[in-house]
Amino acid sequence: MVECVCINSKNRPKEIPVNKWVKEGEPYTVIFTVTVLPQKQLAFHLAEIELDESCHPYEYFLANRFAFTEENLLKLIELIKDCNDTDFSMDELLKQTEVEKV
Repeated sequence: MVECVCINSKNRPKEIPVNKWVKEGEPYTVIFTVTVLPQKQLAFHLAEIELDESCHPYEYFLANRFAFTEENLLKLIELIKDCNDTDFSMDELLKQTEVEKV
């Protein structure tokens, strides 16, 4: 988890209600990072705000809405690496998700 501050709350999509929108100057906690398409931009899942199916197609907040201290920026880099680590075996995944045949 990485602490940040919202620096851009402009242009709220109409699909996201005001109570689920970030507020400029407020602190937030990044708990997961993704690259969103088609923008190919870094985006965050925040601990404080759950963008659920009512906010569709929006699931994450773009990273350019937030600022970080130098220390937290280093933590963010580690979180991004952790979230993008896909070092797993497809064979192992298939074994773990196999449906038992009756």
